[in-house]
Amino acid sequence: MPRQFTPKVITANALMSGDVVYLTAQDEWSPYLSKAELLTDEAHAQVRLVEAAARQSEIVGAYLADMAPSDDGPQPTHFREEFRRTGPSNYAHGKQVDL
Repeated sequence: MPRQFTPKVITANALMSGDVVYLTAQDEWSPYLSKAELLTDEAHAQVRLVEAAARQSEIVGAYLADMAPSDDGPQPTHFREEFRRTGPSNYAHGKQVDL
């Protein structure tokens, strides 16, 4: 029996800055996970990933990341994505300054 599809977002790294970015429903890259498009259909998610990966002048390393829906937008289900969202934990710099 096939596994149930887990909701996902498309994430990558911005080509020029290296920052983690998320694809929005408006086809824009955002540094904020809360603005990411939550994909709940497997076929649609695969199509969106192919489209995103083709934008090689903007991003690198696009992939689908498992997320859980919430009132505040998608929430990571794995520590890797939580770490990517918040950045290194050794001291406040980069994204952490804004938190």
